[in-house]
Amino acid sequence: MSQQQKTLLPLGAALMAGGLSISAFAAEGSESSKAAVLPTIKVQTSAEEQDGYRATATRVGKKLQDPHDIPQAVTTITNQFMEDYQASSLRDALRHVAGLSFNAAEGGRSGDNMMLRGFYTFGDMYLDGIRDTAQYNREIFYMEQVDVLRGAGAMMFGRGQAGGVINQVSKAPHIGDRGKITGSVGMYGYYEMTGDFNKQITDTIAIRFNGMKRTEDSWRKNPAADDRASLDRDGFAISAGIGLNTANEFILSHIRTTTNDKPDFGVSFDATTRRPQERFPAKYYWGTNSNFDKSTVNITTASFTHRFSPDSEWRTQLRYGDYERSYWARTPSLTVAPNIGGTICTPNCNGGPTRAMDYETLAIQTDYNKKFQLFGMNHEFLAGAEYLNEDGFRHSLQNFGGTTAANPPLYRPYEINSAGNPVDFKSRTYAVYMQDTIEFIPKWKLTLGGRRDEMKAIYSNTLSPRLRYGEWSTRGALSYHFSDQSHFYVAYSDSFSPTADLYQLNVAPLPPERSQVKEVGAKWLLFEGDLALRAALYRADKQWERNTDLESTASVLTRKRRTDGIELEMAGRITPNWEVFSGFTVMDSEVRKVAVNVNPNTGALTSGNPAYEGERSRNTPPYTFNLWTTYKLPYGWRVGGGVEVKGKRYAYNPSGAGPIPTLPGETEFHPNTAPSYMRWDAMVAYEQPKWAVRLNVQNVFNKLYYDAVYDNGGFVIPGQRRRAIMTAEYRF
Repeated sequence: MSQQQKTLLPLGAALMAGGLSISAFAAEGSESSKAAVLPTIKVQTSAEEQDGYRATATRVGKKLQDPHDIPQAVTTITNQFMEDYQASSLRDALRHVAGLSFNAAEGGRSGDNMMLRGFYTFGDMYLDGIRDTAQYNREIFYMEQVDVLRGAGAMMFGRGQAGGVINQVSKAPHIGDRGKITGSVGMYGYYEMTGDFNKQITDTIAIRFNGMKRTEDSWRKNPAADDRASLDRDGFAISAGIGLNTANEFILSHIRTTTNDKPDFGVSFDATTRRPQERFPAKYYWGTNSNFDKSTVNITTASFTHRFSPDSEWRTQLRYGDYERSYWARTPSLTVAPNIGGTICTPNCNGGPTRAMDYETLAIQTDYNKKFQLFGMNHEFLAGAEYLNEDGFRHSLQNFGGTTAANPPLYRPYEINSAGNPVDFKSRTYAVYMQDTIEFIPKWKLTLGGRRDEMKAIYSNTLSPRLRYGEWSTRGALSYHFSDQSHFYVAYSDSFSPTADLYQLNVAPLPPERSQVKEVGAKWLLFEGDLALRAALYRADKQWERNTDLESTASVLTRKRRTDGIELEMAGRITPNWEVFSGFTVMDSEVRKVAVNVNPNTGALTSGNPAYEGERSRNTPPYTFNLWTTYKLPYGWRVGGGVEVKGKRYAYNPSGAGPIPTLPGETEFHPNTAPSYMRWDAMVAYEQPKWAVRLNVQNVFNKLYYDAVYDNGGFVIPGQRRRAIMTAEYRF
């Protein structure tokens, strides 16, 4: 690769990351604009060839920049990594993020639900910088990359929590014609077809279409029938860009995904051993083919960017989202076999959660950023405003059957229970924010920022139906850039979250959640920027954490808890043929103050069980390790493999006022526990310029492990057993 190509590579790589385009530089007609456009387009081919595991551009900081320059821990899952690993969903893509674990069900908070640094993230999900907190399962066929900004991010994104922000970056149209079709087939009924097509219409207009269809069955099945958990998902994303590579760029996009799944609530914890039950084999599935999880998601976004100069940009986005979902699942049992067609049946033999919901959002977000000099100092200034309107509805479903084996329950999608107690939720949020990064002396930068959120919400069935929050979130950081390849920083962030929109519960008279994160970190670039290393030492505190179980009357999960941790990460190329993505984290998490329970009728406050104080927080493994690496061999061959390791995770609700969790004859704290595990994966591929064939083997050693835990202690979901998937790809 020539020296010129090496210099321009980050720009080309950013061009390939659709939503991260930095190809328009100056106002039309200027000399810099005329000089810059052609080299940027010319580098696209090199950028595609060099795409790998090290991201060179992100907007997770509300402006386009290299993650290396952000004074906060950032992990990016690139498109190349997702393809090599054979990730099908966002959940798959995040599996190799250090310090991340998965939740299950969460009492109605279903859909994508992860823990990061020991804290919930479902209130911190974003799509191209706009809130995406609806309860649904996200796909990745339309994503260019996924950015994980660790630590409290409410200063830039609005009401958030201590773990971090997960921002999905969608593919966008670009100049040039390109297409790709992939087809996959694998064990347990795995079939997937995807397409990615970009067409240039004029010198500044292009359209892009992405489509996906996927089905897969679980290895767990009902022993009395061929009933088993399954996924059936499809979707498309279409976008059109006008004025690409000019000073005025407009992009209009629409994403639609549908699901028709049969949900799996896993296996119960044994009340005696406090481990996943062994009374029935893990391969047994308690659900039936009558269970369902149906959803339809439509997201329409209009984005306009005006570039005043190479150092000044104004970007505005308008989005409407409609998220419809309905599901019915059967919960597992310790005493009843998963055979509802036989004689063993409880009075509620196929009982379980039912839900119908419709969530609509309208968001407007505008950002202005500018680089300038003032009083001899360099400034990187950012200012913005946001409006968010939310309208949510949730209801249980009508049972059209019975409660016995002879007359089992029967629920239908979206057929609500007229005698139930629906929840209506309406909210408006207004926010303004401002940040400045000042290079006050050479190599030293100070970042200061603040955001004000004003939220008004109305509920239909709570003790106090009206709620209003007005809160500040702040951020500060001191950076030392010893060289272009090294960055050392100290950072602090403070954020709030009312959680009203997330749980659709009112928690008055209690204050909102507050989170404070202190972090010391270092970042290095090696091998001419091809390999990125980072290390971070942090302390995250959270107060007044809400309960995630919608069926619970305890509104506060913990009054205060803390996670101290250290993270090490590596991403990129060690040699031109050797790619690596790896992370290691150690987390010391502690419940420092127990819950405060709220009486739903009187509003009276009572304290939770003091036995939980000083214990490790739920679903927070003491350590995680991930490694994925690939190596190019001669004659078009490439091999890869990796490992995912997680320590044991507690599954309990520390708001409970019941007895201390112990084993018989013991007095020590002993909650339900998902055991630690180690899962290995492998890949081999044969690649040519226009086509490729790849074989992925997941869970090579067929390890029985438990992937996701239900936070209230009820059950745990087994992970994927050994599965081989063959993929063919054609590019044109």
